Amino acid sequence: MKNSYVLTLSCPDRPGIVHAVSGFLLERGGNIEEAAQYNDHGTGLFFLRVQFTCSQLTPEDLRLHLQLFAEPLAMQWSLHPLAQPMPTVIFVSKDGHCLNDLMFRWKSGLLRLDIRAIVSNHRDFYQLAAGYNVPFHHIPITAATKAQAEARQLEVIRSEGAELVVLARYMQILSDGLCRELAGKAINIHHSFLPSFKGAKPYHQAHDRGVKLIGATAHYVTTDLDEGPIIEQDVARVDHTDAVEDLTALGRDTESQVLARAVKWHSEHRVLLNGHKTVVFK
Repeated sequence: MKNSYVLTLSCPDRPGIVHAVSGFLLERGGNIEEAAQYNDHGTGLFFLRVQFTCSQLTPEDLRLHLQLFAEPLAMQWSLHPLAQPMPTVIFVSKDGHCLNDLMFRWKSGLLRLDIRAIVSNHRDFYQLAAGYNVPFHHIPITAATKAQAEARQLEVIRSEGAELVVLARYMQILSDGLCRELAGKAINIHHSFLPSFKGAKPYHQAHDRGVKLIGATAHYVTTDLDEGPIIEQDVARVDHTDAVEDLTALGRDTESQVLARAVKWHSEHRVLLNGHKTVVFK
């Protein structure tokens, strides 16, 4: 039986990498179905994503062969079975537009996810979770209980085997320790007004200043608040006739769409980290 895989890699750029990878796969009965590459001339790094089938080797043997192949080329690589949905845990607070959108897309077969739990510091969405038959974990947080609450959150993440954590309008700042634990596998969404309009009511501030564009940014979580590598952004045009409610509604739609695209690309292994930036093979 042919197994389908996604291979992603990065390494110092040099002539013949694509030829070497394609030859490696051919020698092991691999058939390339999709490929994309990028040369970053600024850093001298080469990035590649290959989707292929292979029937001659088990996944374990294929990984062993890849390890031996990649070492002389100083490659950082990952191999993922294509049919395996990504185990995911979603964090949310009191705004549910992104959560609701992700759950609907998941159940509609539009996202290659396995949503195993929803974690929240409020109880608002326990019924939504129950409607999708997903476990709901209410973990309240105060300044005094933050360490214990994050320990419980991490226990949920580990027990569910989550490879992705989505902060779907989760309005708590993660500690540096948790950020480091989730490096490269936690995606956050926020309005693109930052840092100009910080706080709980950015759309009110934007309306007061008469902005002409609103938007959203999806990025990886790092210890630097809202400064992680950006995966996706989008904007919508507004004008003086739009009320705060109009800006808020349009902003929520934009946030939902941007987050969904970022989650989709990550779950399909289309996003590669490039220092403080990302390479996204759409």
